[in-house]
Amino acid sequence: MQRHLIWLTAALIALAAIPSLKAEVIFTANLTNDQETPHLVVPTTATGAPRPASFGEATFVLADDMLSLTMEVTIFNIDVTGTQTPDTFDNLVNAHIHAPAPVEATAGVVWGFFGTPDNDNNPDDLVVTPFSTGVGGTFFSVWNALEGNASTTLTAQIPNLLAGLAYINFHTVQYGAGEIRGQILQVPEPETLALLLIGLAGLGFSRRKRTFN
Repeated sequence: MQRHLIWLTAALIALAAIPSLKAEVIFTANLTNDQETPHLVVPTTATGAPRPASFGEATFVLADDMLSLTMEVTIFNIDVTGTQTPDTFDNLVNAHIHAPAPVEATAGVVWGFFGTPDNDNNPDDLVVTPFSTGVGGTFFSVWNALEGNASTTLTAQIPNLLAGLAYINFHTVQYGAGEIRGQILQVPEPETLALLLIGLAGLGFSRRKRTFN
């Protein structure tokens, strides 16, 4: 019982320390080969020799005024300059955000930030930092409110982002339709996590109480 009271007290303290309004919304994406549709992505060189599986991780921050989405993505084993490996199959060609689509479904480009289409243009915020050693690099950019592909904008796509119906896709020479992909999912707000912790502590306390009864 004492242990559950400690957890409950800690959760209440955490909840009390959170500001009443958390303005920014944070999203993450885990990019892998097997999220592509269909699941036929097996990276090889142009001669058919195996190459390391490509993957990546991304973080997005939607500003409190919902007028910009800041993005930072790091990808591995995809050649972002065309000179990191002698082979061409792993060369990056395009990178986009697509919507609306749930996991394993496909959708059109709503914002391209590398290659074609290039919708990162109002202004162009893209900064690509290739790895100093190894294959891959980091992409930093901002999807601004009025940017978008095919007459869409960030403002129009916010409902899809909040609903988990958008994904980020990196396309290579070998896999023009996409080599790595990740669903963009909202990170639970601290208030939600603290309330969940309180609920779990209360559940444990209730079970413990029934045991002693």
